[in-house]
Amino acid sequence: MFSIIKKQAGSRARTGILKTPHGDIQTPVFMPVGTKGTVKTMTPRDLTEIGSEIILGNTYHLLLRPGEKLIKKQGGLHKWINWNKPILTDSGGFQVFSLKDITKVTDEGAEFKSYLDGSKYFITPEKAIKIQTDIGADIIMALDECTHGETSKSYAREAMKRTHDWAERCIREHNKLAKKRTIPQALFPIIQGVTYDDLREESAKFISGLDTPGIAIGGLSVGESKEKMYHTLEIVVPHTNEKKPRYLMGVGTPEDILEAVDRGVDMFDCVLPTRLGRHGAFWNSTGRHAVKNKKFIHENSPPDTKCDCYTCKNFSLSYLRHLILENEILGMHLLTIHNLRFLISLTEKIRASINKGTFNKFKKDFFKKYTP
Repeated sequence: MFSIIKKQAGSRARTGILKTPHGDIQTPVFMPVGTKGTVKTMTPRDLTEIGSEIILGNTYHLLLRPGEKLIKKQGGLHKWINWNKPILTDSGGFQVFSLKDITKVTDEGAEFKSYLDGSKYFITPEKAIKIQTDIGADIIMALDECTHGETSKSYAREAMKRTHDWAERCIREHNKLAKKRTIPQALFPIIQGVTYDDLREESAKFISGLDTPGIAIGGLSVGESKEKMYHTLEIVVPHTNEKKPRYLMGVGTPEDILEAVDRGVDMFDCVLPTRLGRHGAFWNSTGRHAVKNKKFIHENSPPDTKCDCYTCKNFSLSYLRHLILENEILGMHLLTIHNLRFLISLTEKIRASINKGTFNKFKKDFFKKYTP
């Protein structure tokens, strides 16, 4: 399923190919987030044009509405949303964390109230797998308990142990449902342990030792500093099976992608590029910028003169600023196109540099211009 193409000397950076029923994925890869069955403001054609190889869906949100049964009746998520490339679905564990005020976690599973109408749901590891089987994603995630970056060590250990137990239950259910799946699905369990080195090492060894084709690193970018996040990756990665792809969940700024690739990570996702686009912000080679800034009033250049996206080929910052100030959907759409293309292009350049053996220089040169 996963094969390593090239490793960078003096780094843990590597390129690879991840094979799925809906196509091959070149790694390192950035995956746009389509939480509710759509990447916000983007059509499937837009996503194809910017080079998306895989997108995400979210089990929690799709469970609440429209429900996995409807998606299954419609022929699965790929057919329903007209996307013929790979899809990864998150199990909903992060939503259990982010909506903790309406969630109760026990060893059996997580009880939560719908943010839509207050109705109660109870999701177990087995239920999470059944839902994702019906949705029909190529890569699915085990249910985990994500905790805040400042969580006490005692609770971090409890949540980690629960996550390990849930991972084993997910694997059993995944194997049980094998005959009911219309396509093969790759199950990734998730490493937890907050930023406690010994817990992260224990979790990395346990999760990596399970009989699954890939692993995920969860519970980062949830309140801890970037320095702690990078340190945690340095602790985790050496204790994982290098033959498996490593997916860092919910992380996707340009600087974090570069630093994580350097530490051996292969897959990334984040809502930030679409969220920034809707709020009038964009990245270019020098950093992150707010298009509403007055300095862009008469700026006839695009967000990034070296970017090959539709937005940068056709529109000026002056016009984009006008659209965002007027709250026009077109402005949000155009900035989203650029932000997603910027990250996908970055991973393309990273892959090329690793294959040439020049990643270390590429990273150094990038940060000469870019200010996080």
